[in-house]
Amino acid sequence: MELGPLPELAPPPPPAVLMTLSLTLETYRMAGRRKRSPSIGRASFTWELRVQLPGRRGRLVLRINATYEARRGKKRVKRLSQSTESNSGKVTDENSESDSDTEEKLKAHSQRLVNVKSRLKQAPRYPLLDRELIEYQERQLFEYFVVVSLHKKQAGAAYVPELTQQFPLKLERSFKFMREAEDQLKAIPQFCFPDAKDWTPVQQFTSETFSFVLTGEDGSRRFGYCRRLLPGGKGKRLPEVYCIVSRLGCFSLFSKILDEVEKRRGISPALVQPLMRSVMEAPFPALGKTIIVKNFLPGSGTEVIELCRPLDSRLEHVDFESLFSCLSVRHLVCVFASLLLERRVIFLADKLSTLSKCCHAMVALIYPFSWQHTYIPVLPPAMIDIACSPTPFLIGLLSSSLPLLRELPLEEVLVVDLINSRFLRQMEDEDSILPRKLQVALEHLLEQRNELACDKDGGPLDSTAGPDASPLNQVVSEAFVRFFVEIVGHYSLFLTPGEREERTLHREAFRKAVSSKSLRRFLEVFMETQMFRGFIQERELRRQDAKGLFEVRAQEYLETLPSGEHSGVNKFLKGLGNKMKFLHKK
Repeated sequence: MELGPLPELAPPPPPAVLMTLSLTLETYRMAGRRKRSPSIGRASFTWELRVQLPGRRGRLVLRINATYEARRGKKRVKRLSQSTESNSGKVTDENSESDSDTEEKLKAHSQRLVNVKSRLKQAPRYPLLDRELIEYQERQLFEYFVVVSLHKKQAGAAYVPELTQQFPLKLERSFKFMREAEDQLKAIPQFCFPDAKDWTPVQQFTSETFSFVLTGEDGSRRFGYCRRLLPGGKGKRLPEVYCIVSRLGCFSLFSKILDEVEKRRGISPALVQPLMRSVMEAPFPALGKTIIVKNFLPGSGTEVIELCRPLDSRLEHVDFESLFSCLSVRHLVCVFASLLLERRVIFLADKLSTLSKCCHAMVALIYPFSWQHTYIPVLPPAMIDIACSPTPFLIGLLSSSLPLLRELPLEEVLVVDLINSRFLRQMEDEDSILPRKLQVALEHLLEQRNELACDKDGGPLDSTAGPDASPLNQVVSEAFVRFFVEIVGHYSLFLTPGEREERTLHREAFRKAVSSKSLRRFLEVFMETQMFRGFIQERELRRQDAKGLFEVRAQEYLETLPSGEHSGVNKFLKGLGNKMKFLHKK
């Protein structure tokens, strides 16, 4: 059955109203000898309305919520008592999808469930690292800093990237770390110059910034922050890449360090290493804190450099505009759905920056979940065999590697051409993975993204998503967060405490609490993925509830679910009514 078009975005609901009630009660009592007659009460009410307009972000959230509600309907999750959850978990199907459960749909659903379980067995299981251990491992801002240049091993051969500088020269850590670091140092030149064979000396070149990700044996990730620039001199010359490798995912902070590197490199290469030594010796910044790095610069004296680690770096280096310029909304949602089922996805583009931006943007879309498998935004051609891996991955390839890719025995992989906004290879079911009504609502919001980002009322932006988040980024982020709230926003209702302060999710009751039949089918598959298991495991082990944008929106969502108690204004008015009944009975 075809779903009708979603109505145009309705204006936001009326603004929040704070009501101050001034109640004047004059009671006239009639005296009797032994028994008083019923009192006759007269109440006069004065309502004072103080309008409190929500800010721009608040209006945006209201419009996004209204769009999902218009498509989804009123029925969402039935709030169950713990005893009901444990014993039956039965719910009604009043908001089930209107389409029938055809044999084809059930067969496709069963096949997806089998595939996800199969991939889960093949994929490595990485333990969750304790936050204190992570902080200890990150006690320095970066692990090493390298310079990579292009060289020819013999006349007539193609250029090959090689390490020309490294700081610190000796890695004074455990043997395991040194062995792993040595392997990474061998691979880094290829990540800095995956297009080495295409280069010839040039006279002018605008510096560019990109990044890559290295995954360790234990599942830990290191980020490579790169600045490719043309060294000073005359005539034609080759670019070089300055690369900082760190465990810390914080693009703006390292981009500022690379700005300082580029500035000093323009004066003299000898000034770069003293700067990096000062940065390495600086204390590791806590979330939301700023550290000071002092470094001497000829002609300017001692410079003071402030490096801030933001409270929320989730949308840092995320450029959703690049993603939309490369993919239609329908294609983007199909890629998103494929990632949720942890399939294999390959991006193709003709620029490093395009691959880097689009891969980072896609990973940002699955928040509050995280991609726990192979993730290589820019894959060097020499490593293209990774595309044959049976385990999930998200990788980016330069379009010049397409002939090599075509020769590989690829299986069940989604190949996305970012240049022409098309799929070169797909599994043909990408458009039917997500619950239909929620997918339609999400696509509608994404089609209206520019309208939503340009709020005509021009209210101020708040800092929930960080000061660097653009209006478009906030619109897209909120649209996808609400999508996940609709799917798993009720998870905390089914977390029950155990014997050792740990909590356990009642999985089946959690799934059956959803009133939509298609959403329950989707959850049955999605709950088998490693990203869902990691999401729940992290919350089961926490003594306190997680804090973040998703948790805030989920809590707001739960407060709107039907319950035995009224809330907000309704609760206030009910209490007021009871008060008046009491006064009349006096």
